[in-house]
Amino acid sequence: MHSLYETDFYAWTQEQAKLLRKCQWSQLDLPNLIEEIESLGKQERQELRNRLSILLGHLLRWQYQPQQRSRSWLSTIRVQRRDTQRLIQDNPSLKPYLQEAFQEAYQNGRDLAVGETDLPLKTFPQNCLYTLEEILDSRFYPGEPSPEMENDL
Repeated sequence: MHSLYETDFYAWTQEQAKLLRKCQWSQLDLPNLIEEIESLGKQERQELRNRLSILLGHLLRWQYQPQQRSRSWLSTIRVQRRDTQRLIQDNPSLKPYLQEAFQEAYQNGRDLAVGETDLPLKTFPQNCLYTLEEILDSRFYPGEPSPEMENDL
């Protein structure tokens, strides 16, 4: 017989929460509960990598296609910076993982930049030229300034 976990995940979560509130420890689905809690932590790490990937991809586009810069790109950079910083503030234990996530995210960011610019992969350096501190700095925009975007920065 299939467990509620396998047939109706939402109902399973509600049941587990009810059992926890009532301190009915012996009735908890511990193996699946442990797996889900571990999965939540992994999701936070993935969220960090995803945000950094998008941010890096847009910074690369910003630097290597200055003639294409737009308020949309600027907005994406700003939102990803704020959301990344908020994620770290809400999950301070992610800080030790930040440098590793940054390195992994750069490769994804390169791929995103290639896909969105149609420039060859070799256009973008194999290793990130920006520091982690720079990419999170709201005043950092790589490449030459764009006079038409100056008022928005």
